[in-house]
Amino acid sequence: MLFGILVGCFYAAVSVGLSVAFGLLDVPHVAHPALMVLGSYCTYLLGRYGWDPIVAGIALTPLFFLLGVAIYRFYYETFEKRGSDAGVRGLAFFFGLAFIVEVGLILAFGVDQRMVEADYIGKSLSRGGYRIPWRLRVAFGVALLLTAALTLYLSRTFTGRAIKAVAQDEPALRLMGANPVRIKQWAFGIATAVTALAGAMLIVVGPVEPSLDRVYIGRTFCVVVLAGLGSMTGTLFAGLILGVSESIVLTLFGASWAPAVAFGLLLVVLGIRPQGLFGR
Repeated sequence: MLFGILVGCFYAAVSVGLSVAFGLLDVPHVAHPALMVLGSYCTYLLGRYGWDPIVAGIALTPLFFLLGVAIYRFYYETFEKRGSDAGVRGLAFFFGLAFIVEVGLILAFGVDQRMVEADYIGKSLSRGGYRIPWRLRVAFGVALLLTAALTLYLSRTFTGRAIKAVAQDEPALRLMGANPVRIKQWAFGIATAVTALAGAMLIVVGPVEPSLDRVYIGRTFCVVVLAGLGSMTGTLFAGLILGVSESIVLTLFGASWAPAVAFGLLLVVLGIRPQGLFGR
């Protein structure tokens, strides 16, 4: 159960960016896990020069923010600006982007797994007969801080409130003196910047390989939909639900069944409560 809670917070952390892009902006960002894996490999490169993985992830966020701004601008000018079928064509665009990132990583690094070194990786804390890996404790702490920071930003700042409103009523947002396209561009930049830190946590938790994004597509979308689109605090609780559920299935039925938990929860939620547990 404790392992599931720690892993669940990690799932929440790697899903908050998608919660912004898909939940608040209605952008079909299926390339989110691929960009997260890209962040892991960038963290790996900085780690070869002695950088701590979490520090490297924080340092990479400005670069990933600019990358996100560029990606959304291209998506807007090419797809969203041209009509109502932007979602379908945009889905193909982001699938293509994910494929390009994965192939690029294979060409640059090969298919072998990569990992980083840090003082807290490979060590554990013993409490009451349980051994708690420090790498999961670090990911747990970063996940809480990241979720809290995004929640405060979206609820306490004008730009944050504009991000939450942009997909609901663009004309009203224009009356408030805000440019919806720039707001979406800024929000997508934030969603992509978060993937840099999520990628750093991913390579802290375990080794990475270029195709690892396929494993997290189902998990991240499950967390976002289960939470209720755009709910930051809901994302944290949904991540905990997924982590604990996977832990129980792993214990009872074995590791081969654990990946199916996310898709099972996703189908159940869509069938019973499509707006998510914390949606309106």
